[in-house]
Amino acid sequence: MFNLLGSSIKLLQITDTHLFARANGNLLSIKTLDSFRAVLDAIVENDIQFDIILATGDISQDHSAKSYQRFVDGVSVLKQPCLWLPGNHDDKLSMWSGVPSKRIFNLEHVLLSEHWQIIMLDSQVIGVPYGYLRRRQIELLDRKLSQYHNYHTLVLLHHHPLLVGSIWLDRHSLKDSKKFWKVIDKYDTVRVVLCGHVHQNMDQYFNNVRVLSTPSTCVQFKPNSNNFALDKLSPGWRELELHTDGSISTKVQRLGNGCFLPSFDEHGY
Repeated sequence: MFNLLGSSIKLLQITDTHLFARANGNLLSIKTLDSFRAVLDAIVENDIQFDIILATGDISQDHSAKSYQRFVDGVSVLKQPCLWLPGNHDDKLSMWSGVPSKRIFNLEHVLLSEHWQIIMLDSQVIGVPYGYLRRRQIELLDRKLSQYHNYHTLVLLHHHPLLVGSIWLDRHSLKDSKKFWKVIDKYDTVRVVLCGHVHQNMDQYFNNVRVLSTPSTCVQFKPNSNNFALDKLSPGWRELELHTDGSISTKVQRLGNGCFLPSFDEHGY
C-alpha cells in the first residue's frame, strides 16, 4: 500500500510518449523527446500537485533500453513515484528489466489508501496494434475486485475498452472486451477505467463506470475520423483526484496552441 493519507488522492497521467534512443527521434515529424520534456516542464512550471504518476503505455517507439531510460530520466524531475504498464509499441523485456529505478513500479495491484485500489492490466499482444486480455489478466481483475470489495477501484490498461468512433482506431481497440466488462459488471466498486492508446481525450460512461482516455505527450489523433488523421491540438496530460466517497474530479491540460504540430501529409505510423 502506498499509504496516501488525506481526504483525496491526486494522480497525474502521462501516456504514449513514443520515445526513441536518439534524442532527435521523431514520430510524424514531432521530436517526441522534446514534446515529452515540454509537457514535464509545463507540469513543473504550473506547480501541479499530485501523489503518483500513471504512465499508460507506448513509452517507447523503438523498443530500446535507452528510450526507457529517457523516460525515467524525464519523470525524475517530478519527484513522485510512477506506475507504468506496456502498450503495443513497448518491449517488456527492455521496459521491465533494463531500467533500474527506485521510483518506477511494474505492479499489477496497488492499494492507495483505505478507500482506493488500482488494478493494472497488461493488454499487449506482441506484434499487433490491437489489445487483448489473456485469461490470467481477467482472473487478476476478478480476484482483486473480489478480495478488496470494499475499495473504490481504478482500472488501468493501454487499449481502449470502448469504441471512440474512429473506424481506423477502433480496429485497434481491446478485442473481446465483453469479457472485461462481464467481470466489472459483477461488482459495483469500479469507478474509473483509464487508458491511453488513442492519443485523444475521451470521457464516457459505460454501465455507470467512467471511461477516460488521455492526449499523448506527442502526436494527437483526430477524433471521429474514418481513416488515419492527425489533429492540430497540442500534446497534453490528465489530472485526476480520487475522493473518499468514490467520486472523481478530472481535467485534461495541454501545451499552448500550435505546439508540436505533426506532418499532416502522413497516412500512418
